[in-house]
Amino acid sequence: MSGLGDMGNLLKQAQEMQRQVDRVRRELNSTSVEGQSGGGAVRVEIATDRTEVRAVRISPEAASSGDHAMLEDLVVGALQDALRRAAEAEREAIGRVTGGMHLPGLF
Repeated sequence: MSGLGDMGNLLKQAQEMQRQVDRVRRELNSTSVEGQSGGGAVRVEIATDRTEVRAVRISPEAASSGDHAMLEDLVVGALQDALRRAAEAEREAIGRVTGGMHLPGLF
């Protein structure tokens, strides 16, 4: 019977880990990261869980340059930087719960 008890214990541990991961994901939704490009000429703030763009800030110099293609590239670059930072923050936060284990399909 100890095999069944071990399985039950393992299941309880997995359920607790899932609850902790869910809590971390909720916390990530309430925090933000900022990405930037052009030396800070364009800054984008997104929710750390990557579900919401919260702000786009464009410096007056970049806005008045008249170079729309460059400005578009700067916005894309800042957004990509923010997404990379958010993914990194999420990996770190969930890694603290899972002990660094990657458990596909479980979380």
